[in-house]
Amino acid sequence: MTHSTSSSSYTSFQNHRRLASGPLHVVALAVKLASERDSTKPILIFDDSTGRSIDIDTRGSDDEVLARYARTLASEEGETEVALEVPRGRGRPKLGVVPREVTLLPRHWEWLAAQPGGPSVVLRKLVEEARRAHAERDKARANQERAYHFMSAMAGDMPGFEEATRALFANDAATFAELIAAWPADVRDHATRLAFTS
Repeated sequence: MTHSTSSSSYTSFQNHRRLASGPLHVVALAVKLASERDSTKPILIFDDSTGRSIDIDTRGSDDEVLARYARTLASEEGETEVALEVPRGRGRPKLGVVPREVTLLPRHWEWLAAQPGGPSVVLRKLVEEARRAHAERDKARANQERAYHFMSAMAGDMPGFEEATRALFANDAATFAELIAAWPADVRDHATRLAFTS
């Protein structure tokens, strides 16, 4: 299976040892070389933006693996550019407006209709205000979720996992660090980085 998202950073582990971090084509080559040296130890690759493990195809020569994932990155960037150039129908194409259905109660529609600029303008303003007001909380929650996904895959059977998970979601960095102190260094360090750094 190949990978198709556009995260810019990935990290691979063989057992509990970190192999490589960086762009997917660099990590893919490191995984290929490590599996050729020792195919008996399992290797996992994580998308650092989500903490979820991914599958990649390391068949072929080193150059083929590099080209495959460098090409994937280039085509994803190209697809983004093409998507922005596609003519749009109604709406505001320069803003990238995407029409979707919104279901509200009648009193909500009445209130929106009475606001200057109409419902679309008001909804956009409300969303932007909420994004600004909750940006730190949303970032912390995303960090907690990506750390949890990583920890579940790499440390689910390690001592203190459940307690560390509770500390993670309580945003208690000191207790979290104390509970995972005995974990293998690379796993501990990566979980901490995912949980408490941007």
